[in-house]
Parts: sequence; structure tokens; C-alpha cells
Amino acid sequence: MPRQRKKLLIVDGYNVLRSGSRYKPISRAHPDYTDDTFNTAREKLINDVVNFAGRDWRAIVVFDGKDNEFSRGEVEKVGGVQIMFSPAGQSADKVIEKLAHDARERAVETLVVTSDATIQDTVFGGGVDRMSAEGFSHEVGMYYAEARLDESPKVAQKRTVADRIDPATLAKLKALRDGA
Repeated sequence: MPRQRKKLLIVDGYNVLRSGSRYKPISRAHPDYTDDTFNTAREKLINDVVNFAGRDWRAIVVFDGKDNEFSRGEVEKVGGVQIMFSPAGQSADKVIEKLAHDARERAVETLVVTSDATIQDTVFGGGVDRMSAEGFSHEVGMYYAEARLDESPKVAQKRTVADRIDPATLAKLKALRDGA
């Protein structure tokens, strides 16, 4: 059996929240990162990454924590996806570029989701694939649409003996049954 290649999905968290059509309505209404509505958008993104990555990808969502003096760059796992805030004083961009570079060095197939042109140019120049925030929003929307179609109730056709008997024989059998 051929060995599957390792695959890594790296998501630029705040960039996707600000640029992806799936998240913009929530994050634009409340641009304060500490607001409960923005936290809801962040949770929606994380859930979408969990579903999108599935078993095919190891996934990391990186949020920018450079302006938070308490951010240590620690990693938390949610649904198999690693969630991290960049350490204080370091941008998420640098963390993403380093993760992508390290993965490429280990020959790991890597996809970076961001609409940040600088990150896209840096990682793509290193042989890493990239997807825009809008592209990710579209792919996730398609994933959910397909999942809904797969789960739609199917009406099973009732197959009886009467369906397989020719009409003349069926009429004779009904006459025997009703006459007895």
C-alpha cells in the first residue's frame, strides 16, 4: 500500500476573518478582538478548519498575538486542529512563514490560507501552495452544501411481491383472496 504524503494546512486566522466573505459580516460588525461576537466568528473559523481539514490535513490556525504582552505562543488543540497566538512582539506572519518553511524542509505538502500578499509571495516562492481567504470561504461553503445534500432524507421505494407480478396474475390472486 503506498504511503500517503503528509499534508499541513496553515490558516492566517485574523486575515481570514477580515477577508473571507463567510466571516466578514461578523468581524466587521465588531472589530474588537475581545468582543463576544468576534469570538463567535473566531469559533466559526476554527470549526470550519476542523471540518475542512478532516483526516487529510494536519491543521494549524495562527492568530496574531504580537500586541498582547501575555501571549506566549502556546498551542491549544481543538478538534485535532492546533490553535495558536503568535508570541508577544512577534507577528502571526512570521510564525506562518516559519511553519511553512519548516514543513517544506521536511517535504510536507503545505497549503497556507491567507489573503496577505506578502505571506503569499514568501511561501509560494518556497514551493508552498496558497489559497486566499475568499477561496477558503468558498471551499468551506461547498463542503457544507455537499454535506447537506449527502444527509438529505432518501425515500426508500417499497418493493413488494405485487410489484413483480404481471397485472393479469395479480388480478387473479386478488379475486381468489377476496372470494375466499
